[in-house]
Amino acid sequence: MNDRPRSVPSPSDLDRLIRRDQLAALRLSMSTAIPINMALGLVGMIVAIHAGQGAVGATWFAASTAANLLRLALCRVPCAALSPRTALSAEAAARSVDRHLRLVWMAAWLSGLVWAFLPALCAGCTAAQTVFYLTLTCGTTAGAVTYGTAFARMPIGFFTPPLLSFAGCLLVAGGFDRICLAATVLLYLAAMIRGAFLCESGFREASRLKNEASALAQSRMEAHASASALALEMARRATHDDLTGLLNRAGFQQDADAALRGDGALRGEAALRDDAAVEPVAHCLMLLDLDGFKSVNDVHGHTMGDRVLAEVARRMAAALPPGSLAARLGGDEFAVLYAPAPAGIAQDVLAARLIGAVAEPFESLDAGRLGISIGIHQGDAGSLTHRLSCADEALYAAKGAGRNRARLFDECLRDRMETRRDSERDLSQALAEGVVTVCFQPIFGRDGRNLVSLEALVRWNHPRHGWIPPADVVAAAATAGLTESLLRAILEQACAMVATLCRHGLETVQVALNVSPREMAQIAVDEIVLGRLAALGLPPRMLEIEITEETALDIGAVQAKLTALAEAGIRVTLDDFGIGYSSLASLRQLQAHRIKIDRSFVTGLTGSDDKCGLVQAVLALGRWLDIEVVAEGVETADDLATLQAFGCTLFQGYHLGRPMSAEAVADLLASQAGARMAAA
Repeated sequence: MNDRPRSVPSPSDLDRLIRRDQLAALRLSMSTAIPINMALGLVGMIVAIHAGQGAVGATWFAASTAANLLRLALCRVPCAALSPRTALSAEAAARSVDRHLRLVWMAAWLSGLVWAFLPALCAGCTAAQTVFYLTLTCGTTAGAVTYGTAFARMPIGFFTPPLLSFAGCLLVAGGFDRICLAATVLLYLAAMIRGAFLCESGFREASRLKNEASALAQSRMEAHASASALALEMARRATHDDLTGLLNRAGFQQDADAALRGDGALRGEAALRDDAAVEPVAHCLMLLDLDGFKSVNDVHGHTMGDRVLAEVARRMAAALPPGSLAARLGGDEFAVLYAPAPAGIAQDVLAARLIGAVAEPFESLDAGRLGISIGIHQGDAGSLTHRLSCADEALYAAKGAGRNRARLFDECLRDRMETRRDSERDLSQALAEGVVTVCFQPIFGRDGRNLVSLEALVRWNHPRHGWIPPADVVAAAATAGLTESLLRAILEQACAMVATLCRHGLETVQVALNVSPREMAQIAVDEIVLGRLAALGLPPRMLEIEITEETALDIGAVQAKLTALAEAGIRVTLDDFGIGYSSLASLRQLQAHRIKIDRSFVTGLTGSDDKCGLVQAVLALGRWLDIEVVAEGVETADDLATLQAFGCTLFQGYHLGRPMSAEAVADLLASQAGARMAAA
């Protein structure tokens, strides 16, 4: 394995870079040296003419000039390897550089051959001009080394022929002085050759260091650019949803805060404006939730669900005005923030546009399968968190009204939200202080006067919001983590009523305790109820547990608890029968002893054939399964008479008896006991 750092070029790549630098340096130095060489040649021709060798001198100068012009032409010939605009492979660039270097060396050798004939101008080194021409040759060859430091073969090719020519002519001419001078020329030649190679070695080392430094700098630049790109990508991923490309929750929080501060936003990217004061702009916040998306995942799979989410995001982005922020907060929930006035589109118009965009058919999905509900908050009061809470309240109301609807957060929703918020905050203290109470609504037998059961109904008179509906009390307890505390508080008062019934000798009257599906699934209802009855010494048969049909959705989670209650003697009643998820199997699995027909089927029964048919069917089902049937919501004497005519034996409603406090029930029981004694 090669341990060389990635920032350092390989030896072969480095050699190619060095040879390219050699060629570039040669072309530059030759452009300066050759004109000097031509000028020296001209001086040599002038001396030859002065010595009476004009024809020979002119011929030599012409040949020298031709060789120099060839060398200059080679310097001007374009080299693709040296051009940054020409894209060549590494091998092709290397071949081009080597070819040009070879041509430069050959041209230098040709010029050196011409200079080798210079002794002819001084009669083979025997004339008086010998010293001049030898000095001229030495000076020219020394200059060749100076200007050819990048590539040793070029100056060697130039100065070797003339120096060897002079040394040979001096030896032939003979004489001690000429022989010593010839030896000096040969030593000078050897020194020049060695100097040329040393100069090339120094140049190559400098080139190597330069290219390695350049490669390192380039590598650092690339690493910095890569790190910057990675940082930008990580920042984008931290603020954007990978599936849809919209902002995610964190990105929306960041850009929406900037927009609400007046810093501005453009298509989901925060853009700081000038420091000049900017008038505040009213923003509209929308929360959007897909209707029917769960069925898409269940029926078609999550891959199709992801495609639907991406398409919804695309349609939303196309429908929104410029400058809007769009985000996927999670699952199938989206958010939009925009300024209606600058955009020139009202929130109801934009909401209708978004609903219409999502309502368009999706590929591979049935038309109308998907819809969208929108909660809208308009105004500038409060933080983004507060606006989101308000829009969520409006979204909840829109979904409750049906799909493809938009709801604006108004005073009514504000009151409801504040009530819920205060309820969640104050419930713990209310339970501790015993402010949460229980009322009891009677259930009567066939004649409408014989007390059969009492249903325990939670009541809470909030100091600010007044009476809180029972369902809202249960929901507040679930949100605040007080589900078990609320159950124990209601159970305590229900047990007190059981004790009251026992004191009046009414052991056949039961007290019904409502238990929500959340309570039944999350806490040990069976252990709590049976443990408290045992602690107080009360008979389990006098207590009923009322559950809703919604509990049947998760029978596995509650069946063991219901079985334990039933085996202990506690009766189970299925409330709101007919509007939920009941089936014949669930009635058996839930250990139901009694079902209660929902008030929506009973109120206004007389004169409604549809309701009459439904009530009769439920009564027949009860008789067939040997399950008692209670009619809730008996509001008029006519409805009571109709139910009695159908064979119903158990009734509950305001016509017969409203919810009463424990004290009122005790007074009622006392008066009934007195009436029975008087009759006896």
